[in-house]
Amino acid sequence: MKIRRDVIRLALEIARESYPNEFIALLTGRKGIIEELIFLPFQAGETSAIIHMDMLPLGYKIYGTVHSHPSPNCSPSPQDIQMFMKHGIIHIIVCYPFSEDSWACYDKSGNPISIEVID
Repeated sequence: MKIRRDVIRLALEIARESYPNEFIALLTGRKGIIEELIFLPFQAGETSAIIHMDMLPLGYKIYGTVHSHPSPNCSPSPQDIQMFMKHGIIHIIVCYPFSEDSWACYDKSGNPISIEVID
């Protein structure tokens, strides 16, 4: 699995703009490359973000999710892992201070995994 660098940069930018609240979006793309974020209506606060999956248009390949933590801890919470298990196979958490290296990737069980960043 690969992800475009501009997708990570966009997620970090949105996290900075949303701070101190969390944000959440879906990861989509094609041929094993995450190329876009899908934004659906969501509710967010300083400790959680809940996405309304019932608003997802038909026809999208969902690889997983991306959301922010307004703390420097990129580790998934038990609630994050519950969400991971329902929505895709790749899950990214971006965390404060939302710099190029302030993110981590997890599988649906919350185990850290690597993902190749491409231009």
